[in-house]
Amino acid sequence: MTQGRFGLTVGPLLFNWPADRFADFYARLADEAPVDRVVIGESVCSKREPFREECLGPAIERLERAGKRVVLASLTLVTLERERRAARELFAQTQREVEIDDLTLMNLLPQGAPFAVGPMINVYNEPTLGYLARKGARRFCLPPELPFASVAILARAAAGFGVGVELWAYGRMPLAISGRCYHARVHGLSKDSCQFVCDRDADGLAVRTADGTDFLAINGVQTLSHKYANLAGDLDRLAGAGVTSLRLSPHSGDFIAVTRAFARAAAGEIAPREAVEQVRAAVPDAAFTNGFLFGDRGAAPLPAA
Repeated sequence: MTQGRFGLTVGPLLFNWPADRFADFYARLADEAPVDRVVIGESVCSKREPFREECLGPAIERLERAGKRVVLASLTLVTLERERRAARELFAQTQREVEIDDLTLMNLLPQGAPFAVGPMINVYNEPTLGYLARKGARRFCLPPELPFASVAILARAAAGFGVGVELWAYGRMPLAISGRCYHARVHGLSKDSCQFVCDRDADGLAVRTADGTDFLAINGVQTLSHKYANLAGDLDRLAGAGVTSLRLSPHSGDFIAVTRAFARAAAGEIAPREAVEQVRAAVPDAAFTNGFLFGDRGAAPLPAA
């Protein structure tokens, strides 16, 4: 478990990894990652769920045996009756908290049941945060596009309600969700007969502008930032603002090394600059940013120092 100013949460796996890779990832996460909390389950596309069905239960059990707190993910966009039934089944279990990213799921929550709020719910102001806290929200992973001044205001409001505020600290940031599947369209397929082509891109498919500039990434029905958030160098400012937890999103590369760099920085064992460089070394092909929080645009390159 982490020691220091922040808790560490591993967010749900956003990408369509094969079952054996999924199982191996969560086994290593349970045994080797110094994190407190793991959000697990499908949050992007319900068509992927059957491929992980046999792996999910053992992964949850192993994480809990290792002392991690498990939170169940729900879909970001619920449109079908079978997706609503799956959401009801999530809420029917009482031993684990559920994170919601679709406000329509509030209608399915048992009365008084605590829940977590994911980054795709637009918690942009204190009245929204307060309303959800009164309904039972115990933790808010804020939208990654918020500037630092807004984060500080919301963190103060959250403290008044006795709830936690989490920031997206590592990984490609979720920006939008759609009823259409971009991955299928790129390959000349329809969403209903997609052939699960999103599994060809382990961290999303890069989108470039007409002049060849890296712009976004697509992941099935989801739009992500091209650059990865990396807030390992900003922990002093985040702690001062009242942020209580950091979210690390699973990607390729040495993810365990990423969790260790954040844990050591949170505990004050290494300097912020060293933590940033350790994250760079763990994912050498990624481009990083903290632009939404501190830059003049969301895609601003991470400062060198």
